[in-house]
Amino acid sequence: MFNPRKHINFRTPPKTYSMKDIGLPEDTGISPVAVSEPFSLFTPEAVQRIRAEVLSDRVYDNCRFSSDIAACQLRGFVPKYAGFCYDAWKHPETLAIVSRIAGVDLVTNMDYEIGHINLSIRSETQKEKELASLRERNAESCENGVGQDPQEDDAPVVGWHKDSYPFVCVVMLSDASQMIGGETALRTGTGEILKVRGPQMGNAIVLQGRYISHQALRAIGTTERITMVTSFRPRSPSVRDDSVLTTVRPISDLSELYYQFSEYRFEILEERLRGMLKSLRERKAAGRKTEAGAIKSFIEEQMVFLGRTSQELIEEDKVVVGHIGEDTGGAATKRGVKRMRVD
Repeated sequence: MFNPRKHINFRTPPKTYSMKDIGLPEDTGISPVAVSEPFSLFTPEAVQRIRAEVLSDRVYDNCRFSSDIAACQLRGFVPKYAGFCYDAWKHPETLAIVSRIAGVDLVTNMDYEIGHINLSIRSETQKEKELASLRERNAESCENGVGQDPQEDDAPVVGWHKDSYPFVCVVMLSDASQMIGGETALRTGTGEILKVRGPQMGNAIVLQGRYISHQALRAIGTTERITMVTSFRPRSPSVRDDSVLTTVRPISDLSELYYQFSEYRFEILEERLRGMLKSLRERKAAGRKTEAGAIKSFIEEQMVFLGRTSQELIEEDKVVVGHIGEDTGGAATKRGVKRMRVD
């Protein structure tokens, strides 16, 4: 059973970057926060428990997907195959940590989106070949006196995309002590590329990924790069929810995804309607005038919300399995690459 006293090892991120810091309007998303530096979140014991669950044969056999932006992804396995993982992300202390860093009160988006795994595995021979190739290129660069464009070797584990949900928390499940690369690259408002250094095992970053185009870069010097991505949305029904299913629809059990998506969207609508009804009754009891304009405005907002919900529920025979299909911002600009570092 998940126990925060045993399994959480939280340390405040050295720094968080705002939307303004990366050249985006401050009101782009649901919070001014864009991304955090890596921070300690889970203990080694917690990581090993999570790895044992998510890398099991039954998860690999029943919950494996691939797409045109990622070769191997595991998803939709909680709570059926991964009870510890489910409890870890649902625990109030974990939610409070992620919310504090994100600058807005959050909850996990849906159970289906808890613990999504991006998996990149290579053999020891492949690892050594990559390291040898890197050493050779570095030697040639020194000999020729020409620095190599750092983007040339940046092959992504997950290609350029924007997430389907407002916030994500990405946790490293691999030993990254010898890892070269493995950063998360962000496209700024000016078109430049910022790189957030990859976290160590048990560490995490929080990213407002619905509004920022990003990719997970390849790591060398290791035989694996395994990250866990859990998605979040606002807890309050009054905060806008821009969730879509664009990047997850083609890599999901659609029946389960559509059920959970519809359920939580209807729950939001239910809470909004109850709130409006309560307000109407209170105004009536206080002898105040009923404002038709305010009611109509509320109704129109809910119609837009329902319309967007409907747009995401594409019939199964029209979904191309594995094809994400979203315009994620095109090729990386050559204008410049910057790395976010802890001072």
